[in-house]
Formats: sequence, structure tokens, C-alpha cells
Amino acid sequence: MWPVPRGYAWTVFALSFGLLLSDYMSRQVLNAVFPMLKSEWLLSDAALGSLSSIVALAVGVLTFPMSLMADRWGRVRCLLFAATLWSIATVGCAMSADYGQMFVARLFVGIGEAAYGSVGIAVVLSIFPVALRATLSGTFIAGGAFGAVLGVSIGGAVAQAAGWRWAFAVMGIFGLVLAAVYGVVVKERRLVRVADSAEDPSDAAGASAAGSRDAPPAPANVPLRAHLPRLFSSVSVISAYVGSGLQLFVAATLLSWLPSYFNRYYHLTTAQSGSAAGGYALIIGVGMILGGVVSDRISAGVSIRKWAVAVGCSLGSLVLLTVAFQLPDGPVQLGALAFGALLSAGSAGPAAAMVANLTPASVAATAFGTLTLANSLLGLAPGPALTGVLADHVGLLGALRVVPLVAIAATAAFLVGRHWYERDLLRVGGLAAPAAESEPPAERPS
Repeated sequence: MWPVPRGYAWTVFALSFGLLLSDYMSRQVLNAVFPMLKSEWLLSDAALGSLSSIVALAVGVLTFPMSLMADRWGRVRCLLFAATLWSIATVGCAMSADYGQMFVARLFVGIGEAAYGSVGIAVVLSIFPVALRATLSGTFIAGGAFGAVLGVSIGGAVAQAAGWRWAFAVMGIFGLVLAAVYGVVVKERRLVRVADSAEDPSDAAGASAAGSRDAPPAPANVPLRAHLPRLFSSVSVISAYVGSGLQLFVAATLLSWLPSYFNRYYHLTTAQSGSAAGGYALIIGVGMILGGVVSDRISAGVSIRKWAVAVGCSLGSLVLLTVAFQLPDGPVQLGALAFGALLSAGSAGPAAAMVANLTPASVAATAFGTLTLANSLLGLAPGPALTGVLADHVGLLGALRVVPLVAIAATAAFLVGRHWYERDLLRVGGLAAPAAESEPPAERPS
């Protein structure tokens, strides 16, 4: 059942997805101009990696408090502030005179982006039917990869034609225009009505929209702080946070360093490297969507199967990427790299769905903020930075050969979550779920 008119829901999704594209275009355009900055400012790989990681670090540190603020004071207001800030900061990157000024501007890009991913997905999930949860989560998160495609592809082309400063300027101006359109079309009062109906247990449509049939119910008139401990109330939800973050270490490294990899080892120009890396970023995004779609399909009768999708993606990326970076340059390597990239972030949708299932609907943005915190601190921030540090010692190819091993830890976390999932659902309120969303009675743990 749709809690708002279907056309309005898809309009909000399109604009929210567009802002997410802008978010990652502003974040990832830097990677397209790595070779230019390295040459002009004589930067090490570690310094280049820090310019990328400072954004993810700021997102990780600030996403939780900003998501909490959004739950209390208005998600649309928070989104508009975030988009405006990261866009202005991206224009500031274009005006940077040295590494220090660029670092400060990138820090403000991260501050602006801190609330967007978690709050944006909470807005989207609040106005769509529950059955689309993993698919929408995977698709929305995949916007990051699609934004990376546009950021490195368009950024590389603009940089080669007009210089790296214009690459940043174009991304910032695009974000400002899109934020203005979002502010005109998306209204807080309509989202508030949806949230209010979700808090009313007598409103079946609202409950269906804002929560999962697996999720513990969110009683009306309960203070927000009473729900916050439930963000970490089970082994399985913590495992989803950890597994998602560790697996994104691999995907973030690919998104950040593939432009430089193609430039150094395949001897492509800045524009060609950006286009090639953009193609792989697109593959990563497709993998996110497919992970969510497959997760929803195979778990229609047994929700625990979502964990199997996450485990399969982690193990698959481990094997394929390890093989790819051992192969010599050429078509076979590029093919193995493509399949590894496809699986490298396929766990994002299932992990987000599990977080939604195991936390109250009333703190949806904060729950996704916690997931974003884990994604940033465990994956998006350390991935590019540590790879850059390692590349300064063993070369970029040597560093990329080590990165896939992180998927071993991600797989372990997902397996632990799967083991505890059903008993955690029972403990935190999952018994309210209908039979269609759980194991057959004979298979449930006693």
C-alpha cells in the first residue's frame, strides 16, 4: 500500500536520487584529477588519498548527530542545508591555491554530505511500500556509484578541456541548481503526515510504509531517546553495520584509485582514465541494485536469505578481485576486474534492509546514519587513505592486490549476523512479523 500518491513518491525519489548523484559527483570528481594535482602540487599518493578520505571521515563523524537532528527538526530542511553546503564547498575546491586550502574545502564537502545519505534514504523508504525496501535501498545507495561515474567521467573530460578547477566548478553549480528544485517540489509537511501516520498503530497504511514487517513496532508518543539504545540492541544489527562498512572498503578503494590505476598502468590520458574508471563505477552501481533486487526476490518467503546475498557478494569480490590484480594488463584482467567490481558493493542493499528490519521506524534516519557512520569509518574513509599510504611503499598495483582481503572480515561479520538474526528478531519484537517474512515455524530457533 502506498502512503502517498505514487507519482509524488517517485518524484521525491527522483529528486532525492539526483541529489545523491550530485553528492558523489562532488565527492568523486577529485579522483579524476588526481594525476593533475599530483603533478601540479607534487603530492604523494598518501596526500591524494587524504583529500578523498577527509570527506568520508567527516561524513562518518557527523552523520549520526546530523541524522538525529533531522529526525527531530525536519528532514527536508536538513537535506537542503546539506546540498547547499557541499555544493558551495565544491566551488571552493575550484578556487583552492594549494593542498591546505583544498583540504579545508574538501572537509566542508564532507560536512555538507554528512546527513544526506542516511536522511535521504529515510525519506525515500518512508513513502514507499515495505516490499520494495531492499531494492530501493540498493538502488538509492547505488546512486553513489552512479554519481562517481558522472564525477570521474565528466570531471576528467572537463579537466582535460578546461583545467581541473572547472571540473570542480561544474559539479558545484549543478548541485546548487538541483537543491533549489528540490526545495520547491519536496515539502516537509507531506513527509510529516506520512511519519505521523507511521507512528499511529491504528493506521495500517502508515505502519506498512514506515516500517518493515520484520521491524519492531514503534509505539506512538515514545520519546526518541527511548529508541536510541535499540540502534545497537542486537548482534545481528551490529554485524550488518560492520559487514557493510568493511565491504565498502573494497568498493571505495576501486572508486578512488581506478582512474590513477588506468593512468599509470594502461597509460591513458586524464579524460580516458576518467571514462574507463567511470565505466567500472557504473558496474559497481549496477551491482548494488542487483544485490538489492536479488535479495528481495529470494527472501520473499524467508527473510534470512538476505544475509546469503551479502555473504555471496563478499566472497565473490574477494576471489575475482584477487585474481584480477594478479593477472597481466589486458582484456582478461579487465574482465575479471569488472565481475569483481559488480560484486564489490552488492551487499549494500541487503545490509541496509537488515538495519531497517531491526531498528524502530521512528529513528529511521538515525539508524541509517549509524549505518553510514560504519560505512564511512570502516570503509569509505580508510579505504582510499590506507591504499594511498600502502601505494607509496609497494606501488599502486601492490596496494590493490592487498585490498580485496578486507572482504574476508566482511564475510565473517555477515555470517555472524545471519547466525543471530532470527533470535534477535524474536528478542526485539520480530514476532509481530507475519509468517510470510519469517522461517516456517518448524525451522525457527527455540
